[in-house]
Amino acid sequence: MASFEPGHLHIHREPLQPGDFGYDIKIDYQVVQDPKEGKSMQFDMHGQINKKDFKESFTLPKDMAFNFAHDAFQIAVKHGIPRTADIRAMHGYYDKMFSDVLAQLNHKPGDPIKPEHLE
Repeated sequence: MASFEPGHLHIHREPLQPGDFGYDIKIDYQVVQDPKEGKSMQFDMHGQINKKDFKESFTLPKDMAFNFAHDAFQIAVKHGIPRTADIRAMHGYYDKMFSDVLAQLNHKPGDPIKPEHLE
């Protein structure tokens, strides 16, 4: 199960059998002004993974905000989602979030990326 509205993604999965994993994750995001990087996107993740509460935030500069799914997945793995988890079923919701993140940041195809962000 998943739902999306601008600024918010909610994904949920019940364990299907004993030993399986489950999660209820909410990602809220908003444009912020970072003193060093300028216009950026702050992501606040919270919810439960395998019935354990977690809360973690991260901020990405405008030119790297499109990579939010990588950072969010790393946080989810840190809190208990298996690294091999297949989350392709949520792809359509991530696409909506991706488009919204870029729109909120007024990021256009071809906008430059700072080389130091690629290191």
